[in-house]
Amino acid sequence: MKRIIVSVSNDLTTDQRVMKTCNFLHANDYEVVLIGRLLNQSTEIKRNYTTKRFNLLFNKGPLFYIEYNIRLFCYLLTHKKEVLFSNDLDTLLPNYLVSKIQNKKLIFDSHELFSEIPELVYRKRIKWFWKKLESFLIPKIKNGITVSDSIANYYQKNYNANFITIKNLPYYQKQLNIKKIEINSNIIIYQGAVNIGRGLELMIDTMEFLDNYIFLIIGDGDIISDLKNHVSKRKLENKVLFYGKVTPKELKKITPNASLGISLEEDLGLNYRYALPNKIFDYVQAEVPVLVSNLPEMKKIVKQYNIGEIVYSREPQQLANQITQMCTINFLSKLQKAKKELIWEKEAKKLTRFFN
Repeated sequence: MKRIIVSVSNDLTTDQRVMKTCNFLHANDYEVVLIGRLLNQSTEIKRNYTTKRFNLLFNKGPLFYIEYNIRLFCYLLTHKKEVLFSNDLDTLLPNYLVSKIQNKKLIFDSHELFSEIPELVYRKRIKWFWKKLESFLIPKIKNGITVSDSIANYYQKNYNANFITIKNLPYYQKQLNIKKIEINSNIIIYQGAVNIGRGLELMIDTMEFLDNYIFLIIGDGDIISDLKNHVSKRKLENKVLFYGKVTPKELKKITPNASLGISLEEDLGLNYRYALPNKIFDYVQAEVPVLVSNLPEMKKIVKQYNIGEIVYSREPQQLANQITQMCTINFLSKLQKAKKELIWEKEAKKLTRFFN
């Protein structure tokens, strides 16, 4: 049995893509060891493979990345493995170095264009560092995976690196297990990271023009306090509800309550422009129509499967009008068809071919 060490920089709790990949590897006779980090709010995890989480002194900023990469390098160097599996640019350097030192196979899964994330837009020196690291490492990747065709094309065009696209699709949800929410209004849902550029401020402003609607934000992130202040200033506490972080299992019960799921990312650099958020597919599995930004990957999915609409105006009054009109359309038959197609069970066949 081949031993594969999979590494990420998060706390393993909510990373569905990595969990699905590790389940796939475990089912295909790999001995899986998944490495991440432990946070104060981290919950206990039980998997059918080995997990390890580093307890770090620093959990944000440059010192976090330095400490984590050193710890990861030492662990990878001193533990048995046949294959290294790095997820995202912030774990790639130690994986690459160990693969060269010990002549081990390296797989890289790029969940996003890390050097183009919105958090780096106004931080030029830090962006320069990640860009340099990207340009040094990506041309050397022989076994690359990513989440969208646009990112794969970017790597090919800029670094002559061949990546295959394996979308971050959910497992098929045959029967909806709904936990009823006691809200007597149409629910608009956002689920995922609460960070800049996600269009959440826009959606909050839009709620002023929507009667009989509730906006439900499920998740946590850097701007959660700012959003709560924004809601308070506009006196929208009865229209915008913050649910915080919930487990994936719990989320599957909540999402089907919604009338609409949103993914309104702003065009803040190539990472969002090329994004294909997994929440879109989670909405589809919950049979909830989607409203997405006019960005290439999201737009392509919505048009192909006719599972919702693309935002035509980011002006709150106009967006409210579009939402009101959209909620009169029945997308159910299209959603039920799409949910059988856009599933991990089918996408994982690409992983089988990749590993073969």
